[in-house]
Amino acid sequence: MSNFASTLEYPSLFIQCNYIDGKWTSSGSGTTFDVVNPADNEVIGSAPESTEEDLHVAIQAASRAFPLWRALSGRQRGRILSKVFQLLLENKQDLGKIILAENGKATGDAEGEVVFAASFFEWFAEEAARAYGSVVPHSNATFRTQVVKEPVGVCGLITPWNFPLAMGARKIAAAMAAGCTVVLKSDGLTPFSSTALALLCERAGVPKGVINVVNSLKTTPQLGLAMCESPIIKKISFTGSTRVGKLLMKQSSETLKKLSLELGGNAPFIVFDDADVEVAVASALVSKFKVTGQTCVCANRIYVQDAIYDSFSKRLVEEVSKFKVGDGRDPTVTHGPLTTGTYRVEAQIRDAAAKGARILLGGRKLLKVGENFHELTILGDVPTSAVITTEETFGPVAALFRFTAEEEVINKANTSDVGLASYVMTSDLSRFYRISERLQFGMVACNTGIISDAAAPFGGVKHSGLGREGSKYGLDDYMVLKTVVVGGINTIHSLL
Repeated sequence: MSNFASTLEYPSLFIQCNYIDGKWTSSGSGTTFDVVNPADNEVIGSAPESTEEDLHVAIQAASRAFPLWRALSGRQRGRILSKVFQLLLENKQDLGKIILAENGKATGDAEGEVVFAASFFEWFAEEAARAYGSVVPHSNATFRTQVVKEPVGVCGLITPWNFPLAMGARKIAAAMAAGCTVVLKSDGLTPFSSTALALLCERAGVPKGVINVVNSLKTTPQLGLAMCESPIIKKISFTGSTRVGKLLMKQSSETLKKLSLELGGNAPFIVFDDADVEVAVASALVSKFKVTGQTCVCANRIYVQDAIYDSFSKRLVEEVSKFKVGDGRDPTVTHGPLTTGTYRVEAQIRDAAAKGARILLGGRKLLKVGENFHELTILGDVPTSAVITTEETFGPVAALFRFTAEEEVINKANTSDVGLASYVMTSDLSRFYRISERLQFGMVACNTGIISDAAAPFGGVKHSGLGREGSKYGLDDYMVLKTVVVGGINTIHSLL
């Protein structure tokens, strides 16, 4: 096992424990699992293989902490969240190293994730004091009606491996701003980003029990079920696959929990012939190849209109050729390994090529670099029969499809049973509004490949899930409405 902690400026950020009720603990079973760097499969540390009893202890701690935390004013909670924001930025380099080590992403992407994670604490620190209710006119002149927002209660949060710090931050910051307490179940591939975040929350003054982190790998299905069946947990927020999201929804049915499910995507990226080619290419680069293509909002299907197809594909190949794939610890590397291996990428490339797609760039594993590395790949003239049309790639493969007419591409884009992100490249404002209103996706971006921001609601429709994260709407997802009616207020009497 490597002495990874010694590479950090502050080794105390690397914690191989659970965080429950303000204490750093091991699993009740005493068992652990190894965490490896996907660049070289070197073990960087171990984390507790938590049991259901460990989870229940965490849930009880969150339940005990809830009354005091919710009783604080929004401004008081906001001040603590602001401190977390500052601590995240102050520890950007160390946190980036932790993300890089357990996830594999290049240094720029890893440190960028830290800044992204911090932005949610900044945003929700400001929103905590702005959970406004309303006054509703009553039909009876002697009645008064108020609608107030209250925190839903203890929340179970389940995060993915592709953004191990930012996805936890997006959920935790919103929940805490609303007045909720949380139990976070980190992904078994990337637990150390979550424990580092818990430590910084502790240093910022978050009271014990408000945030709890349990780790697991093999016991993850049992812990997920226990969260769903717990009568104490009032909300589940999950980011991950559509298959697991549906399972969690089913498992939560007996306890009728509030659910936020941010699930799979199959984003269309539509380039019309009136688009600025350079803007379209730059947008495709960031959308498709960010974090080596391992994001749920990646451009999975790139539809390019006939008149601009050749110039777009040529420029895309030229720009992607400038990237360097390798171990993220190398400062010259722009793209790291695939965290969970290259099987799906290889299978989709083989399938597309067998059905007539042309490999314009890449197409092969980079075994000389390591087992989990793959060339950044561009496929041209991909047929709609290719598997990549209907399956999310989650890897560095840009699939280019030709189209002729506007109606044609709208129909192709909407064919997918998921509806998370979509992208439109055009210089015609009227066309953009026309297309965006017809696209069956929760998010639409025009002339940019960047869609996520703390102030903007993030989420999808169809099989991409329920609810929204980030923004004022993300705060509402951790709150419930209470109607307060008061009778016998006779203001008319005083006028008589």
